[in-house]
Amino acid sequence: MDSIAVFCGSSEGNDSDVINAAFQLGEHLATKDISLVYGGAKVGLMGQVADGVLAQNGKAIGVIPDFLKRKEVFHPNITELIIVETMHERKLKMHELSNGFIALPGGYGTLEELFEIITWGQLGLHQKPIGILNAKGFFDSMLQFLDTMVTNGFLKQENRDMLLIEDTPKNLLAKMKAYKPTAVPKWIVKEQT
Repeated sequence: MDSIAVFCGSSEGNDSDVINAAFQLGEHLATKDISLVYGGAKVGLMGQVADGVLAQNGKAIGVIPDFLKRKEVFHPNITELIIVETMHERKLKMHELSNGFIALPGGYGTLEELFEIITWGQLGLHQKPIGILNAKGFFDSMLQFLDTMVTNGFLKQENRDMLLIEDTPKNLLAKMKAYKPTAVPKWIVKEQT
């Protein structure tokens, strides 16, 4: 893995440990010579991850829709800024540029990005590892809900297991490097393989 897309909040939230986790993830990516692909902003956890990468002289590639760039939330010091027209184009470009994905805490946009990329993996559109840096247990309730989806027959266990969860960047990256993709996409019956 030489590039990872990070989905996270355009807000920092109110927990200094979560803010520090975002910065540390950026630092860790840079020390492992992994390029950051992210939303391009200078604000929120997005800015913290990018600042962590830049603090270690790493490579940070931002992908931002033009309407957000005009609002001047883009990070002026990143390695490269790619401007697209729509939010969908942003996700597509981030997917093209990365070998894996990590979600940090965030709001609706973060969850939307995470669930779309998981869905693409479930459908066999990619086989890249998808990780959650579960800083301060932020995602615990969501993970319990995913388990409820499995229990109630709406999500297969092997698709639930596509999500790699750790609470430190080092452990998460180790899991992502060791990831073996699900052999059978969701809509292929095992007898068809």
